[in-house]
Amino acid sequence: MSNSAPRAQGPDRTAKAGASGPPNQTLALAAMMFAVSMTFIDQTIVAIAAPDIIHELGLTSSQMQWVINAYLLTLAAFFALGGRLSDIFGHRRVMLCGTLVFVIASALCGAVPSGDYAQAWLIGFRAIQGFGAALMFPAALAVVIAVFPVERRGRALALFFGVSGGLTAIGPLLGGWLTEWTWRAIFWINVPVAVVAIVLALLAHIPESSKREPLDVPGAVLMAVGMGLTVLGLQQSVSWGWDTWSTWTCIVAGLVVLAYFCRFELRRRHPLVRLQVFRDRAFSADMLVLFFAMTAFVPVLFFASVYAQVSLSASPNQAALYLLYFFVGFALASQWGGRILDKRGARPALKIGAALGAVGFALWAAKLTTLSMHDQWPYAALAGAGIGFLLAPASTDAVNRSIGASYGEVTGITQTVRNFAASIGLAVFGTVLTHVTVNRVGETLRAQGVPSGPAHTAARHIAEAVTGNADARQPTGDGRAAELTRESMQAIRLDFAEANQWVFYSMAGALVLAFICSLWHPGTRVTEDAGAAHPEDPAPHPSGP
Repeated sequence: MSNSAPRAQGPDRTAKAGASGPPNQTLALAAMMFAVSMTFIDQTIVAIAAPDIIHELGLTSSQMQWVINAYLLTLAAFFALGGRLSDIFGHRRVMLCGTLVFVIASALCGAVPSGDYAQAWLIGFRAIQGFGAALMFPAALAVVIAVFPVERRGRALALFFGVSGGLTAIGPLLGGWLTEWTWRAIFWINVPVAVVAIVLALLAHIPESSKREPLDVPGAVLMAVGMGLTVLGLQQSVSWGWDTWSTWTCIVAGLVVLAYFCRFELRRRHPLVRLQVFRDRAFSADMLVLFFAMTAFVPVLFFASVYAQVSLSASPNQAALYLLYFFVGFALASQWGGRILDKRGARPALKIGAALGAVGFALWAAKLTTLSMHDQWPYAALAGAGIGFLLAPASTDAVNRSIGASYGEVTGITQTVRNFAASIGLAVFGTVLTHVTVNRVGETLRAQGVPSGPAHTAARHIAEAVTGNADARQPTGDGRAAELTRESMQAIRLDFAEANQWVFYSMAGALVLAFICSLWHPGTRVTEDAGAAHPEDPAPHPSGP
């Protein structure tokens, strides 16, 4: 076919078919969705229970932030290692191992004792949770890719990302409901989900395989240190400030280590990451589209939730329902994106998704100051549809084109890019939100007669409270400034909505950049009939014209 490109060779591995015949694709897909749903939900569920955890364990707000960040930090640092391990030891085996690590750490997080060791216990096991997720997610994605042929892979991964990603919005709603019983249940809920995932994975007869290659331990260490330092600096930039040496030391040191990692990997015979895959124009275009889309996708979950609670005076559960508008569009459009990928290739899906997302975020931003969910839901759904339309096609096309690399390795690359982009989005947009909120609220308080100094201090406190996911609807304090602040809350809610407009317009800009990158995609389709060999393998024979 003139518009077709050769399919990337699947994993170079010794495979053993399931004992009872070929794999059951439906059970395999269901098992992987149950497994990764835990990792998606855990990105949002803990923040809802934060006040109860702080109260019972006696943690500070800063310590609680580390409980949240420890999970995300190890997740980012070990994604690439998880993907490589799944290639070497087998996708199903590593997925099951990662699931066990994740669920045991979850249960121990829920069993944290009160006392002096509570902080170290909770942060430590949250970090182990993140490591388990880093093993589980690339392996689970690789299982789905391996059991579905290329002509059905787009729809399978669209369902995988649509359902699993949609569960991210369930996290706050589920967290609010479980916290009414006990906050510990937000961790224990993972146990039955993991049991279902493991049972389904065993029943699916997924063929196991192994790859006789050494693990690049130095590369894994360099990647973990570089990614960990960079993400740490980005995560802490809002609380530490962009003008502190701590923030820039972490970011610059991390980027230097990552640069050395790239140079180091190019000289390795069996690297952790085969950077040569980026020589493929379509693969690089897919990664760029994913990067810019993810700078908006994960941050919007946080910023929209806080906006709903502050500007719309919504409860946490109502804020979760507000996010469902976004995810309804996301889930529906992801199915269309997968079908377009299978029939026409990735380029049309990437262009349509990026364009829809840019328009959706821009229109949503324009409606934020109406302070009405009713006026906003169509545009929230449109923004979600844009992200959903491109997410699975970009990820699937990248894996299909990863000539010379294996499924687990490339899923590790794609997830690292996605997580890194989300960290950048949270840091940059969080800084924008804080800066504009301080300026707007300060102007409002000065207009009410508050002197400039106290007005700026009160505005800073409000900005820190709301961007820290605290309840700023009832500000506390003493003196005339606090009294006027309480009297001015309706105006302050509007100020916060205006600050969020800057963030949402910036997200629209990120999708415009994604659209530009989609135009760079060559538009060729990947077919099953030819493949490129792994560097150490003989060339495969084509199976068709």
